[in-house]
Amino acid sequence: MNKKRILTGDRPTGKLHIGHYFGSLKKRIEMQESGEYDPYILIADVQALTDNFNNPEKVRKNVREVAIDYLSVGIDPKKTTIYIQSMIPEVAELTVFYSNLVTIARLQRNPTVKTEIAQKRDLFGESVTYGFLGYPVNQAADITAFEGELVPVGEDQLPLIEQAREIVRKFNSIYGDVLVEPKAVLSSEKRIKGLDGNEKMGKSLGNAIYLSDSEEEITKKVMSAVTDPGRIKKDDLGNPDICMVAYYHNLFSTKEELKNVCEECKGGKRGCVACKKQLAKNIIEELKPIREKRSYYEVHIEEVDKILMEGTKKAQAVAKETMKKVKQAMKLDYEI
Repeated sequence: MNKKRILTGDRPTGKLHIGHYFGSLKKRIEMQESGEYDPYILIADVQALTDNFNNPEKVRKNVREVAIDYLSVGIDPKKTTIYIQSMIPEVAELTVFYSNLVTIARLQRNPTVKTEIAQKRDLFGESVTYGFLGYPVNQAADITAFEGELVPVGEDQLPLIEQAREIVRKFNSIYGDVLVEPKAVLSSEKRIKGLDGNEKMGKSLGNAIYLSDSEEEITKKVMSAVTDPGRIKKDDLGNPDICMVAYYHNLFSTKEELKNVCEECKGGKRGCVACKKQLAKNIIEELKPIREKRSYYEVHIEEVDKILMEGTKKAQAVAKETMKKVKQAMKLDYEI
Protein backbone atom coordinates (compact mmCIF):
# COMPACT_ATOMS: atom_id res chain seq x y z
CA MET A 1 0.00 0.00 0.00
CA ASN A 2 1.31 3.44 -0.96
CA LYS A 3 1.23 5.62 2.11
CA LYS A 4 0.39 9.30 1.80
CA ARG A 5 3.24 11.53 2.89
CA ILE A 6 2.43 14.01 5.65
CA LEU A 7 4.48 17.14 6.35
CA THR A 8 4.32 18.89 9.72
CA GLY A 9 6.79 20.82 11.82
CA ASP A 10 7.53 23.33 14.55
CA ARG A 11 9.83 26.30 14.90
CA PRO A 12 12.42 25.71 17.65
CA THR A 13 11.88 28.96 19.52
CA GLY A 14 11.11 27.27 22.83
CA LYS A 15 9.99 24.06 24.47
CA LEU A 16 6.57 22.72 23.49
CA HIS A 17 3.59 23.38 25.75
CA ILE A 18 0.21 21.78 26.36
CA GLY A 19 -1.26 23.88 23.56
CA HIS A 20 0.99 22.01 21.13
CA TYR A 21 0.11 18.74 22.86
CA PHE A 22 -3.65 19.09 22.39
CA GLY A 23 -3.44 21.14 19.20
CA SER A 24 -1.16 19.03 17.00
CA LEU A 25 0.99 16.42 18.75
CA LYS A 26 -1.86 14.07 19.64
CA LYS A 27 -3.11 14.20 16.06
CA ARG A 28 0.38 13.48 14.70
CA ILE A 29 0.70 10.44 16.95
CA GLU A 30 -2.74 9.21 15.91
CA MET A 31 -1.82 9.48 12.21
CA GLN A 32 1.58 7.90 12.87
CA GLU A 33 0.00 4.89 14.53
CA SER A 34 -2.70 4.41 11.89
CA GLY A 35 -0.21 2.89 9.45
CA GLU A 36 -1.81 4.79 6.57
CA TYR A 37 0.72 7.59 6.32
CA ASP A 38 4.41 8.34 5.86
CA PRO A 39 4.93 11.20 8.34
CA TYR A 40 7.80 13.71 8.14
CA ILE A 41 8.32 16.27 10.89
CA LEU A 42 10.75 19.12 10.37
CA ILE A 43 12.37 21.19 13.05
CA ALA A 44 12.20 24.52 11.24
CA ASP A 45 15.33 26.25 12.50
CA VAL A 46 15.69 28.41 9.37
CA GLN A 47 12.16 29.75 9.79
CA ALA A 48 12.86 30.34 13.47
CA LEU A 49 15.67 32.69 12.47
CA THR A 50 13.24 34.96 10.60
CA ASP A 51 12.31 36.57 13.93
CA ASN A 52 15.23 35.31 16.03
CA PHE A 53 18.03 36.35 13.68
CA ASN A 54 19.81 38.11 16.54
CA ASN A 55 19.69 35.07 18.84
CA PRO A 56 21.01 32.02 16.95
CA GLU A 57 22.15 30.36 20.18
CA LYS A 58 18.52 30.17 21.32
CA VAL A 59 17.43 28.51 18.08
CA ARG A 60 20.33 26.03 18.12
CA LYS A 61 19.63 25.00 21.73
CA ASN A 62 15.93 24.56 21.12
CA VAL A 63 16.42 22.19 18.19
CA ARG A 64 17.29 19.50 20.72
CA GLU A 65 14.59 20.61 23.15
CA VAL A 66 11.87 20.27 20.53
CA ALA A 67 13.26 16.89 19.42
CA ILE A 68 13.15 15.67 23.03
CA ASP A 69 9.55 16.88 23.34
CA TYR A 70 8.61 14.94 20.20
CA LEU A 71 10.15 11.73 21.51
CA SER A 72 8.66 12.24 24.97
CA VAL A 73 5.06 12.46 23.76
CA GLY A 74 5.33 9.39 21.55
CA ILE A 75 6.64 10.41 18.14
CA ASP A 76 8.38 7.22 17.05
CA PRO A 77 11.49 7.71 14.85
CA LYS A 78 10.92 4.22 13.42
CA LYS A 79 7.58 5.41 12.01
CA THR A 80 8.11 9.16 11.63
CA THR A 81 11.09 10.91 10.04
CA ILE A 82 12.32 13.79 12.19
CA TYR A 83 14.81 16.10 10.48
CA ILE A 84 16.47 19.52 10.73
CA GLN A 85 15.43 22.05 8.11
CA SER A 86 18.78 23.83 7.73
CA MET A 87 20.51 20.56 6.81
CA ILE A 88 18.40 20.21 3.65
CA PRO A 89 20.07 22.63 1.17
CA GLU A 90 17.53 21.72 -1.51
CA VAL A 91 14.89 23.59 0.50
CA ALA A 92 16.96 26.77 0.28
CA GLU A 93 17.39 26.24 -3.48
CA LEU A 94 13.68 25.74 -4.01
CA THR A 95 12.96 28.85 -1.97
CA VAL A 96 15.07 30.88 -4.40
CA PHE A 97 13.36 29.33 -7.43
CA TYR A 98 9.89 29.89 -5.99
CA SER A 99 10.63 33.51 -5.11
CA ASN A 100 10.37 34.28 -8.83
CA LEU A 101 6.81 32.99 -8.86
CA VAL A 102 5.37 35.12 -6.05
CA THR A 103 4.88 38.89 -5.93
CA ILE A 104 5.60 40.98 -2.86
CA ALA A 105 2.02 42.26 -3.01
CA ARG A 106 0.71 38.68 -2.78
CA LEU A 107 2.82 37.97 0.26
CA GLN A 108 1.67 41.17 1.92
CA ARG A 109 -1.97 40.14 1.39
CA ASN A 110 -1.50 36.77 3.07
CA PRO A 111 -3.76 36.95 6.18
CA THR A 112 -1.45 34.82 8.33
CA VAL A 113 1.59 36.93 7.42
CA LYS A 114 -0.32 40.17 8.07
CA THR A 115 -1.36 38.94 11.51
CA GLU A 116 2.13 37.80 12.45
CA ILE A 117 3.75 41.03 11.24
CA ALA A 118 1.33 42.96 13.45
CA GLN A 119 2.35 40.77 16.39
CA LYS A 120 6.05 41.44 15.70
CA ARG A 121 5.87 45.25 15.65
CA ASP A 122 8.17 45.45 18.67
CA LEU A 123 10.81 43.49 16.77
CA PHE A 124 10.53 44.94 13.27
CA GLY A 125 8.93 48.34 13.75
CA GLU A 126 7.97 49.47 10.26
CA SER A 127 10.82 47.58 8.58
CA VAL A 128 9.86 43.94 8.09
CA THR A 129 12.70 41.76 6.81
CA TYR A 130 12.51 39.99 3.46
CA GLY A 131 13.05 36.67 5.27
CA PHE A 132 9.98 37.12 7.46
CA LEU A 133 7.76 38.41 4.67
CA GLY A 134 8.87 35.54 2.44
CA TYR A 135 8.65 32.68 4.90
CA PRO A 136 5.50 31.26 3.17
CA VAL A 137 7.71 30.71 0.13
CA ASN A 138 10.18 28.84 2.30
CA GLN A 139 7.34 26.80 3.75
CA ALA A 140 6.18 25.88 0.23
CA ALA A 141 9.71 24.62 -0.42
CA ASP A 142 9.61 22.58 2.80
CA ILE A 143 6.44 20.84 1.69
CA THR A 144 7.26 20.26 -1.96
CA ALA A 145 10.84 19.13 -1.40
CA PHE A 146 9.36 15.99 0.14
CA GLU A 147 6.36 15.73 -2.18
CA GLY A 148 4.09 16.25 0.78
CA GLU A 149 0.51 15.33 -0.05
CA LEU A 150 -1.12 16.25 3.24
CA VAL A 151 -0.33 19.07 5.65
CA PRO A 152 -2.28 19.02 8.94
CA VAL A 153 -2.83 22.63 10.07
CA GLY A 154 -5.02 24.81 12.21
CA GLU A 155 -7.47 27.17 10.55
CA ASP A 156 -5.13 30.14 11.00
CA GLN A 157 -2.51 28.39 8.85
CA LEU A 158 -4.75 27.70 5.85
CA PRO A 159 -3.59 30.82 3.95
CA LEU A 160 -0.01 29.49 4.04
CA ILE A 161 -1.03 26.19 2.48
CA GLU A 162 -3.08 27.97 -0.17
CA GLN A 163 0.00 30.05 -1.00
CA ALA A 164 2.01 26.85 -1.40
CA ARG A 165 -0.67 25.44 -3.70
CA GLU A 166 -0.54 28.60 -5.83
CA ILE A 167 3.24 28.28 -6.14
CA VAL A 168 2.96 24.64 -7.20
CA ARG A 169 0.32 25.44 -9.82
CA LYS A 170 2.41 28.30 -11.21
CA PHE A 171 5.55 26.16 -11.34
CA ASN A 172 3.77 23.27 -13.03
CA SER A 173 2.09 25.56 -15.55
CA ILE A 174 5.55 26.77 -16.68
CA TYR A 175 7.75 23.67 -16.32
CA GLY A 176 5.34 20.73 -16.52
CA ASP A 177 3.71 18.53 -13.91
CA VAL A 178 6.68 18.10 -11.62
CA LEU A 179 5.51 19.12 -8.16
CA VAL A 180 2.84 17.54 -5.97
CA GLU A 181 0.13 20.00 -4.97
CA PRO A 182 -0.39 19.65 -1.21
CA LYS A 183 -3.73 19.53 0.55
CA ALA A 184 -4.43 21.00 3.94
CA VAL A 185 -5.91 18.69 6.54
CA LEU A 186 -7.79 20.94 8.90
CA SER A 187 -7.28 19.95 12.50
CA SER A 188 -10.47 19.47 14.50
CA GLU A 189 -8.61 20.56 17.63
CA LYS A 190 -9.10 24.15 18.74
CA ARG A 191 -6.27 26.39 19.89
CA ILE A 192 -5.83 26.04 23.65
CA LYS A 193 -6.18 29.28 25.59
CA GLY A 194 -3.52 30.45 28.02
CA LEU A 195 -3.93 30.33 31.79
CA ASP A 196 -4.76 34.04 31.70
CA GLY A 197 -7.59 33.55 29.22
CA ASN A 198 -5.59 34.86 26.27
CA GLU A 199 -6.51 33.16 22.98
CA LYS A 200 -2.80 32.50 22.40
CA MET A 201 -0.53 30.49 24.66
CA GLY A 202 3.18 31.26 24.67
CA LYS A 203 6.38 31.92 26.56
CA SER A 204 6.36 35.66 25.91
CA LEU A 205 2.90 35.88 27.50
CA GLY A 206 3.88 33.82 30.54
CA ASN A 207 0.62 31.85 30.35
CA ALA A 208 1.75 28.40 29.27
CA ILE A 209 2.33 25.05 30.94
CA TYR A 210 5.21 23.24 29.26
CA LEU A 211 5.51 19.51 28.75
CA SER A 212 8.83 19.68 30.63
CA ASP A 213 7.51 21.61 33.65
CA SER A 214 8.12 20.05 37.07
CA GLU A 215 5.27 19.22 39.43
CA GLU A 216 6.11 22.35 41.43
CA GLU A 217 6.06 24.55 38.32
CA ILE A 218 2.73 23.12 37.16
CA THR A 219 1.14 23.67 40.57
CA LYS A 220 2.45 27.24 40.81
CA LYS A 221 1.13 28.11 37.34
CA VAL A 222 -2.28 26.55 37.94
CA MET A 223 -2.64 28.44 41.23
CA SER A 224 -2.16 31.68 39.26
CA ALA A 225 -4.82 30.84 36.65
CA VAL A 226 -7.59 33.37 36.07
CA THR A 227 -10.94 32.54 37.67
CA ASP A 228 -14.36 34.22 37.75
CA PRO A 229 -13.48 37.82 38.81
CA GLY A 230 -16.88 38.21 40.44
CA ARG A 231 -16.27 35.39 42.88
CA ILE A 232 -14.52 36.72 45.99
CA LYS A 233 -15.51 34.29 48.76
CA LYS A 234 -15.85 30.53 48.70
CA ASP A 235 -19.63 30.62 49.06
CA ASP A 236 -20.11 33.19 46.29
CA LEU A 237 -21.97 31.78 43.31
CA GLY A 238 -19.48 31.33 40.45
CA ASN A 239 -19.62 31.18 36.68
CA PRO A 240 -17.43 28.34 35.31
CA ASP A 241 -17.99 29.60 31.76
CA ILE A 242 -15.59 32.50 32.40
CA CYS A 243 -13.15 30.57 34.59
CA MET A 244 -9.91 29.24 33.11
CA VAL A 245 -9.68 26.57 35.80
CA ALA A 246 -12.99 25.08 34.64
CA TYR A 247 -11.74 25.42 31.05
CA TYR A 248 -8.66 23.31 31.87
CA HIS A 249 -10.71 20.81 33.87
CA ASN A 250 -12.48 20.14 30.57
CA LEU A 251 -9.10 19.10 29.12
CA PHE A 252 -7.56 17.19 32.00
CA SER A 253 -10.39 15.89 34.15
CA THR A 254 -13.01 13.19 33.74
CA LYS A 255 -16.54 14.13 32.67
CA GLU A 256 -17.76 13.35 36.16
CA GLU A 257 -15.11 15.59 37.74
CA LEU A 258 -15.93 18.40 35.32
CA LYS A 259 -19.64 18.09 36.09
CA ASN A 260 -18.97 18.27 39.85
CA VAL A 261 -16.60 21.22 39.45
CA CYS A 262 -19.15 23.22 37.49
CA GLU A 263 -22.08 22.39 39.79
CA GLU A 264 -20.14 23.14 42.97
CA CYS A 265 -18.81 26.38 41.47
CA LYS A 266 -22.29 27.57 40.51
CA GLY A 267 -23.62 26.59 43.94
CA GLY A 268 -20.80 28.22 45.90
CA LYS A 269 -19.89 24.87 47.45
CA ARG A 270 -16.23 24.70 46.44
CA GLY A 271 -13.50 27.31 46.70
CA CYS A 272 -11.16 28.21 43.85
CA VAL A 273 -8.09 27.00 45.74
CA ALA A 274 -9.46 23.46 46.13
CA CYS A 275 -10.54 23.47 42.50
CA LYS A 276 -7.07 24.55 41.36
CA LYS A 277 -5.35 21.93 43.49
CA GLN A 278 -7.44 19.18 41.92
CA LEU A 279 -6.68 20.50 38.45
CA ALA A 280 -2.95 20.67 39.14
CA LYS A 281 -3.03 17.06 40.37
CA ASN A 282 -4.78 15.93 37.17
CA ILE A 283 -2.36 17.80 34.89
CA ILE A 284 0.64 16.40 36.76
CA GLU A 285 -0.77 12.88 36.42
CA GLU A 286 -1.39 13.16 32.67
CA LEU A 287 2.01 14.69 31.92
CA LYS A 288 3.92 12.30 34.22
CA PRO A 289 4.74 9.69 31.51
CA ILE A 290 5.93 12.50 29.23
CA ARG A 291 8.17 13.97 31.92
CA GLU A 292 9.62 10.53 32.70
CA LYS A 293 10.50 9.89 29.04
CA ARG A 294 11.89 13.40 28.79
CA SER A 295 14.14 12.78 31.79
CA TYR A 296 15.53 9.72 30.03
CA TYR A 297 16.38 11.58 26.83
CA GLU A 298 17.86 14.52 28.72
CA VAL A 299 20.57 12.21 30.05
CA HIS A 300 20.89 10.28 26.78
CA ILE A 301 21.42 13.20 24.41
CA GLU A 302 23.54 11.02 22.14
CA GLU A 303 20.39 9.02 21.27
CA VAL A 304 18.53 12.22 20.41
CA ASP A 305 21.37 13.40 18.18
CA LYS A 306 21.52 10.02 16.46
CA ILE A 307 17.78 10.10 15.75
CA LEU A 308 18.06 13.60 14.32
CA MET A 309 21.00 12.73 12.09
CA GLU A 310 19.43 9.50 10.81
CA GLY A 311 16.15 11.24 10.08
CA THR A 312 17.92 14.13 8.39
CA LYS A 313 19.97 11.76 6.24
CA LYS A 314 16.79 10.04 5.06
CA ALA A 315 15.18 13.42 4.35
CA GLN A 316 18.23 14.56 2.40
CA ALA A 317 17.93 11.61 0.05
CA VAL A 318 14.26 12.38 -0.67
CA ALA A 319 14.94 16.08 -1.25
CA LYS A 320 17.80 15.30 -3.66
CA GLU A 321 15.46 13.23 -5.84
CA THR A 322 12.91 16.03 -5.91
CA MET A 323 15.56 18.59 -6.81
CA LYS A 324 16.83 16.38 -9.62
CA LYS A 325 13.36 16.44 -11.22
CA VAL A 326 12.98 20.17 -10.63
CA LYS A 327 16.30 21.05 -12.25
CA GLN A 328 15.61 18.81 -15.24
CA ALA A 329 12.30 20.61 -15.76
CA MET A 330 13.95 24.02 -15.41
CA LYS A 331 16.81 23.09 -17.77
CA LEU A 332 19.33 23.56 -14.99
CA ASP A 333 20.64 20.00 -15.01
CA TYR A 334 24.12 20.86 -16.24
CA GLU A 335 26.86 18.22 -16.33
CA ILE A 336 30.47 19.05 -15.63
